[in-house]
Order: sequence, then structure tokens, then C-alpha cells
Amino acid sequence: MAKMMMMKSAMKAMKAMKMKKTMKKTMKKMAMKKAMKKSVVAKGYKTRAGAARAVFSGRKMKTVGGLTKDKLTKSKSGKIVSKKQQANGKKAYNKYLAKWNKAVQAARKALGTKGFQAVGGKSTKGQALLKKARSIYKK
Repeated sequence: MAKMMMMKSAMKAMKAMKMKKTMKKTMKKMAMKKAMKKSVVAKGYKTRAGAARAVFSGRKMKTVGGLTKDKLTKSKSGKIVSKKQQANGKKAYNKYLAKWNKAVQAARKALGTKGFQAVGGKSTKGQALLKKARSIYKK
């Protein structure tokens, strides 16, 4: 009987040791777990402009579209835009609109128009402005 009791207590001690070892292992694993890696892509912003601003200021590395800081620039109005888009816009303006705008400015000066005046429209002044702008544009 005494022998049986000693065996039981020895078994209990071994079981406790085994439990201690496994607990130690699990605790070690838990301690080794790393935090999630912080994203370098500007995701989760309410607006596209907010994401672009985060990239431009250096808080994030790139936008969802893949634009990095070197591909972004500030426009005249203070918005952060893509350099490529800005260049395309300037090119389109120079190709199609610049000449017409110059013609309208010259026509306004020639007619002595002050303030707002719709080019064309229902008024006689507007019609005269349109006619003059067209004649200057054709030259």
C-alpha cells in the first residue's frame, strides 16, 4: 500500500513537471509573437486627396495607385496631384485652349468690357464679344 502511494505521488510530480514544460513552451510562443507589420500603402483614407497628402508628407510610402512622393506635386491651388496628370493638363491647355483665351482677352479689351460678360449668350454685348473673339482667333 505504501509503495502504491509513493508511485502515485511520483506520477503526480511527473505530470506537474510535464505541465510546467508545456506551459513554458506556450508562454514562450506567445512572447515571440510579433505585431502586424505597418502598411506602407496609404489605404483606408476617406478621400484620395487625404491619401496623397499622407504620401506627400512622408507618413506613407505610396498611394493605392502606386504613386510615390517623387511622382506627386503641389498644384497652384494647393492640391496634391500627379506630375504626369499635371503635365498632360498643361499640354492640353496649350494645344486647345490657350489661343482661344488670348482671343477672348483681346476682344474684351477692344470692346472695353468690364466685369462678367458671357461670351455669346442672349445679350447683344455677349454676341458682339463672341464675334470679335472669333475674328481674332481666326487670325
